[in-house]
Amino acid sequence: MSEPTELRLEKSRRMLVVEFDDGQTFELPCEYLRTHSPSAEVRGHGLSEPKLMTGKEAVNIAAIEPIGSYAVNLIFDDGHRTGIYSWSFLYDLGQNMARNQARYAERLQAESD
Repeated sequence: MSEPTELRLEKSRRMLVVEFDDGQTFELPCEYLRTHSPSAEVRGHGLSEPKLMTGKEAVNIAAIEPIGSYAVNLIFDDGHRTGIYSWSFLYDLGQNMARNQARYAERLQAESD
């Protein structure tokens, strides 16, 4: 499993940059991290897809707390603070960002129709 070698919050861009030891680097927008949080609020219990979070375009990360050597807790400026982002979860979000964001956009569109 890949582990991060750098985790850098670029607040002005609302972007979390994560570099992994296999050479992969992902630029993860705060909105994406918030709307795809591993928390129960977003994931629910047994949902096939995350709950649709709207109005998170301007959300930013207020703080990053390490959880042991395997994860971080991202504290967002909208008060959300319950998702534990493991290294493998962050890696998966990075690898699948285009597909996840496309599906999120589809769901937003369907919601507004």
